[in-house]
Amino acid sequence: MTVRKAEKYDVSLLYALERELFLPQNYPLSRGSFLYHVKNNLLYIAEVEGKVAGYILVLIKRKNAKLYSLGVSKAYRNRKISQELLRFIFQELISLGFSTLFLEVRTDNEAAIALYKKMGFCELKKLKAFYGDGCDAHLMQLKIEQ
Repeated sequence: MTVRKAEKYDVSLLYALERELFLPQNYPLSRGSFLYHVKNNLLYIAEVEGKVAGYILVLIKRKNAKLYSLGVSKAYRNRKISQELLRFIFQELISLGFSTLFLEVRTDNEAAIALYKKMGFCELKKLKAFYGDGCDAHLMQLKIEQ
């Protein structure tokens, strides 16, 4: 597996993966959103044998870094790709001077919550009816160490 920065030519592949992973009511990213994030945020792709297996998107706003989206194709699950993407982004954030990473995760996404806890995130608080379908979210935080 290799991890690389997403480029403009990746937008269609990222959009197709997003449609595979997220239902319309969960606000999947559009082609235009991916194009914006390629230019303005930290968007990286995991490739396996030249094929897009997953991606990670971190939004940067002043001194805050927020894990906005992490997705791995169903065909590439259970290969620790999410963990590798997270480790990669931790190093990128350290190199950019960030020491904290935040995220929101659905309270019914037990696999994601377990992954984030395994990677060192802690829950800060519950956000009531955070998602469009009324599902709550956990606000989580990680103190990134060098």
